[in-house]
Amino acid sequence: MERLDGGPRSAVVVGAGVVGLAAAWFLQERGVEVTVVDRTGFAAGASWGNAGWIAPGLAIPLNEPAVLRYGLRSLFDPAAPLHIPLTADPGLWSFLTRFAAHCRWSSWSRVAKANLPLNEESIEAYDVLTANGVEAPTVDAPFTAAFTSARQARTLLRELERLAAAGQPVEHVELSTADLRDQVPLASSALAAGVRIDGQRFVAPGEFVQALGRAVVARGATIRTSVVVGVRADNAGVVVRAKDDVISADAAVVATGAWLPGLAARAGVRTPVRAGRGYSFTVPVRKPVHGPIYLPEARVACTPYQGGLRVAGTMEFRDPDAPLDEARVDAIIASVRPLLDGVRWEDRTDVWVGSRPVTPDGRALIGATRIPGVYVAGGHGMWGLAQGPVTGRLLAEQITTGKQPAALREFDPLR
Repeated sequence: MERLDGGPRSAVVVGAGVVGLAAAWFLQERGVEVTVVDRTGFAAGASWGNAGWIAPGLAIPLNEPAVLRYGLRSLFDPAAPLHIPLTADPGLWSFLTRFAAHCRWSSWSRVAKANLPLNEESIEAYDVLTANGVEAPTVDAPFTAAFTSARQARTLLRELERLAAAGQPVEHVELSTADLRDQVPLASSALAAGVRIDGQRFVAPGEFVQALGRAVVARGATIRTSVVVGVRADNAGVVVRAKDDVISADAAVVATGAWLPGLAARAGVRTPVRAGRGYSFTVPVRKPVHGPIYLPEARVACTPYQGGLRVAGTMEFRDPDAPLDEARVDAIIASVRPLLDGVRWEDRTDVWVGSRPVTPDGRALIGATRIPGVYVAGGHGMWGLAQGPVTGRLLAEQITTGKQPAALREFDPLR
């Protein structure tokens, strides 16, 4: 480990999800003493129940024009995979108006190009962690996108072509109906075409993030459970004020996911972050699952998990602390049941809802704020798990050197 002269000797990381813990780990790698503060503990938010995909080849920007048209239709369909509840929340409607303004191909291309350095290094950053004390596996396996027709498959193929045009070629193979059956034994007769995406990985997300937390503790970090209510600068550095504690350090990182605005807005971050809530559950299966299954028409991701299948889907814009809505789980099952055979839907376990932090322009918020010594990291949308470790590494570089890496310019929180 090294500490660069002139850099901070201590840092407080607020948030113990994958982004915050990765920032803590890479700060430690650079010789910084770290305290982690979280309101509940490791992997309690979106880091626990997501699909577990480290899939840069499928980190496709959300803000394409078709999403805007689909979102407008979903207002009148409570079972739609993209659910925007009719609400009187003016903040949500302001956010959605800004999001709609970015649902055009020029904005999509900007996000795709901005994500290039994160996607290029996302798997390698995981390898750094697992080679240096994070005791949890990453699994290399083909990802199979399955469709009801070759025409539907063309939608994904066009998106992959656009990613390639933006500078990110994705290794993939088109699958015939027979090839799809071989690759995905669970595929029902309703599925007729597929695309295999190679070079991706997956993890058991909760287990991985907990292992990352244990590694951070083993390296000497102090862990505190509390709700942080304020962060400010003082003559000696920064002061993080929790409900039952005050912590002083040379620097602070706010990585609180969908709850980011509470502290970030006070630090001059004007880009809003809203909770795009996702649901998941685990089901037993009667046939082997060789790798992750992507069902774009249902907007559902399925991943091998504990001998069964973790099924994750929906994008629900609602308060991050709102209770789980069983109707959303029922909607996921209704959309996927005709597409997969040999799944025991009635025996589902680990039903979960988590809040993914979404920005209106599709770009994460990573870097310095208006408060000296205070940084933020979040807003990755659906790709926080995939991009969390590389985000932590790049941010640790910025904090310890005082220089913004070129890869983070498009993610400037003060844009």
